[in-house]
Amino acid sequence: MLAKLIENARPVALHDVYCQTLLQMMEEDPRIVQIEADLAGAMGSQVIGQKFPDRYFNCGIMEGHEVGLGCGMSVNGHIPFVHSFTSFITRRAADQIFMSGCYAGANAKLIGTDPGICAETNGGTHMAFEDVGITRCMAGMTILDVADPVLLRSALHMMRDTQGMMYLRMRRPGAIPYYAEDNTFEIGKGKILREGTDVSIIASGVLVVEALRAAKILEAKGISARVVDMFTIKPIDLDLVRDCAEKTGCIVTAENHNVIGGLGSAVAEALAETVPAPMARIGAQDRVGEVGEFDYLIQAFHMTAEDIAQACEKTIARKKA
Repeated sequence: MLAKLIENARPVALHDVYCQTLLQMMEEDPRIVQIEADLAGAMGSQVIGQKFPDRYFNCGIMEGHEVGLGCGMSVNGHIPFVHSFTSFITRRAADQIFMSGCYAGANAKLIGTDPGICAETNGGTHMAFEDVGITRCMAGMTILDVADPVLLRSALHMMRDTQGMMYLRMRRPGAIPYYAEDNTFEIGKGKILREGTDVSIIASGVLVVEALRAAKILEAKGISARVVDMFTIKPIDLDLVRDCAEKTGCIVTAENHNVIGGLGSAVAEALAETVPAPMARIGAQDRVGEVGEFDYLIQAFHMTAEDIAQACEKTIARKKA
């Protein structure tokens, strides 16, 4: 049912889902504000400024300032949602995130769009494969990687209701839905999308769909793959990682991020402290980005369903050896 839903589903513009959800939340909660860094056109958030002009702030191309503003407003009781492209809101504003945010115990909600290969033709300068690594080592930070409209709506509500610094990374256009409307979510708990016994594929963000497709490829070869959407990278779902290792004996992670410092690292750390098992990591192999369309980039960076399936077969062989 999930695979049929994916293949037949039309892509959804997540930036529209974000703006619609935030508008609804702002009508319910006067504490919420939206802060931009001159990307209203890219995000479509001008509709928020038109509806709530006194709760919408455009800081211009000054990402450190917008993060500092959001953190300061949160201390005064607001709940700021602070948006910029992933490369800018993490790399450029890292010190403000730590000093004004985590160190000060602020309550800002950071939204980074177009992570990794989702930056497409904006090219290598905008292609952040480091954002999770930068924020994951900051004390008290929660990190979400989201690529489904139902999950995004739920995540925004959970962010509003959860105290502390939080970072959500998401693709703006073209997300293929894979959750039904009645799904529920919990920060810090992954979702098992497909059961399996031979290998576990733990994926996040735009590679969740590729992981589900990889499971279909493996099924045709008689291999049973469990697929997990680990949409919360920090705190990682330690119990689920342990369960995957115990029930399938090996794990492949798949992320639109450098394999160093992101989901793969978090899962490897969890395995080392619970049930050590053979694993492989699909993601950017310690390289910078380049210019291209998504379909080209996902192949160039070896993040496709076929790449994941091949990694699963090799990891199963290691388990058997």
